[in-house]
Amino acid sequence: MAAPDGVPGAESQDNRRQVLYWRLLARLFDPEEQPALESASLAVVEDIGLPPALLDPQASVDSVVQRHPGLAAEFDGLLAADAGAGTDPDADDAPDASGRDRAAEVRRAALVSKVLLNVFATGRGAVTAGQLSRWQADAGWLERALGCEPGALRGGRPAGGTGVSPTGSGGGTSPDLSRLIPAIGPELGALEADLVRRMRLREVLADPKLAARLTPSMSLIEQLLRDKNNLDGVALANAKALIRRFVDEVAEVLRTQVEKATVGPLDRSVPPKRVFRNLDVDRTIWKNLTNWSPEEERLYVDRLYYRHTTRKTTPQRLIVVVDQSGSMVDSMVNCTILASIFAGLPKVDVHLVAYDTKALDLTPWVHDPFETLLRTQLGGGTDGTVAMALAQPKVAEPRNTVVVWISDFYEWRCEPLFESMAALHRSGVKFIPVGSVTSAGRGSVNPWFRERFKDLGTPVLSGHIRKLVHELKNFLT
Repeated sequence: MAAPDGVPGAESQDNRRQVLYWRLLARLFDPEEQPALESASLAVVEDIGLPPALLDPQASVDSVVQRHPGLAAEFDGLLAADAGAGTDPDADDAPDASGRDRAAEVRRAALVSKVLLNVFATGRGAVTAGQLSRWQADAGWLERALGCEPGALRGGRPAGGTGVSPTGSGGGTSPDLSRLIPAIGPELGALEADLVRRMRLREVLADPKLAARLTPSMSLIEQLLRDKNNLDGVALANAKALIRRFVDEVAEVLRTQVEKATVGPLDRSVPPKRVFRNLDVDRTIWKNLTNWSPEEERLYVDRLYYRHTTRKTTPQRLIVVVDQSGSMVDSMVNCTILASIFAGLPKVDVHLVAYDTKALDLTPWVHDPFETLLRTQLGGGTDGTVAMALAQPKVAEPRNTVVVWISDFYEWRCEPLFESMAALHRSGVKFIPVGSVTSAGRGSVNPWFRERFKDLGTPVLSGHIRKLVHELKNFLT
């Protein structure tokens, strides 16, 4: 059936969509402008009522949305929802005989091209603080397009909730994101880390105005921790401010996760406090029903009942051992923060040990993750036996002790280290091995250790901090 006058047919709409995607591919693999594709794409974008700024590689998604606020809702869930989601609600085009809304597909192609091009075409050469901040904002829009919270896919601050919405923000049938999201997350982290490496970071930190434009991320924190000994004056002060901002943001999320279930069962051996807020009205009425006077229609209460509020808390010792070699930055940052949060809980005695070829007892600073991180020295080899020599004497009551060991377990002396870990486990210690995660999100664990931990009955946890929080809460409550 022929298309109505003035409305492009299905073949024409398909051609338009192909033009936009060919331009995207050309831009991604060759930064030089292709005049024919650029002019054809501009004609398509203008004809469907979208702003030409979508085709400007220098324009951030934020700037486009600021000028055209209605597009924000279209970017949300753009890649998570079906092809029809995010369409212009005022469009007159209807699905064709095959059930496809081809006009909506063209519009979606233009929006998808914008966000993908801004994120994945990072160019070459030096990067300014402003460019890094714009890229981080654009990466946040890509994460929103995938139905995630900004920052949830990169190796930075953990998401406040689940991080991923299974259907995105739009309606309709969504594709399976279980493979796409784990694949794209590490790539975003790697791109961000590359941009940070290309910055003249020391020059940026020396300028308070430029430093103020930086958005803290795991990649940035890694570079700051590596370079902190080469900074002084204003640059060092700005670096410390960025580290503290990031630590505070991550701590707020982790603290919320920890506080959700860190109380033990009610201790009924302790008499309840006889105060009004603890009064159990329902039980008081039930127990005194025998004193009901039908004539007076009055209940006489000769005993009040109160709720038990005291929780059982057993003194617990938490020993966190963290590999601070080059690939362990994420774990070092997250676990120092996590250790400080658990150290603030009642009757939890927290110890923190960091190691590479030497071990460092960071327990005196465990309540302040900022100071702890400043005392770490990233890099070097790995010898877990020196850390074990510090950790073992800290085990006083094995049944009330949990040892969390965070590493990729690529060790210099594997056999003696594993034997000492197995001995801790057999003594009654709750031993939790946690695999490493790089700042790009890629996990790496020595297969030799992975198999032996599995045989021991203590399988290696994935490096996601939420799983570790869950395991610790189960032990401490």
